[in-house]
This record gives sequence, C-alpha cells and structure tokens, in this order.
Amino acid sequence: MIVNNMVDFPKNPLDITFAALADQTRRAILSQLLEQDLTVKQVAETYEMSLAAVSKHLQVLTRAGLVRQIKQGREKICQLEPNALRAASLWMEGFGIFPEAYLDEVEAELDALGLSQESGL
Repeated sequence: MIVNNMVDFPKNPLDITFAALADQTRRAILSQLLEQDLTVKQVAETYEMSLAAVSKHLQVLTRAGLVRQIKQGREKICQLEPNALRAASLWMEGFGIFPEAYLDEVEAELDALGLSQESGL
C-alpha cells in the first residue's frame, strides 16, 4: 500500500482542522455538540450508520482538537472544544472579513480626506 503523508496524514494543525471539517457528517456532529454534550451512543442514534462509523468520525474530530471525549464509567461524553476553531477563523479573516470597527476607521479616514461615498468615489 502506498501512503502519501501529505494527503493522508496532515501534520499542520490548520490542515487537520480543515480535513476534519471537510466531511458533512462531522460538521453535523459539531453542530449537535454546540447545543449540548452527548454520549457517543447519543450521537450515533442521530445517524443511519453503525456505532463504529460514528466513533471513527468522533476520533477524527478529537484528533483535530475540535471535540473532547471524557470517559464516565462505561460511556464517553463528547464535548465541543470552545476555542478549537479560533486558528481557522483567524486564517479565514485574512481573506477579507474585517471587523466592523476597522471599517468604521477606514470610512472616517476617507471622510477626512474628502473621499467618502458621497463624493462619488
């Protein structure tokens, strides 16, 4: 079996995050966990797939640091990691999502220079 480590096993944390988010089922699981903590069995009951398949999805999310699994007795409780998407969010902000306060400052500067929207520019 030929394994391409760059494709099959990302090492960069941002790559791992986006690889985990690439799957629709994993994104749906994250949405569920946003509402409340759930056991692995509770997560699995939502999907028409085996418990083993859901467990694999949860393992990917756990390896990416998006979900934490805590063992309580015989069950594993799945919790969303609150700041797990921070790095991905910061990276995406670099592509044109600017905070409103920043845009207000830009608008004020344009007004000061006489280059506001009212002047036709």
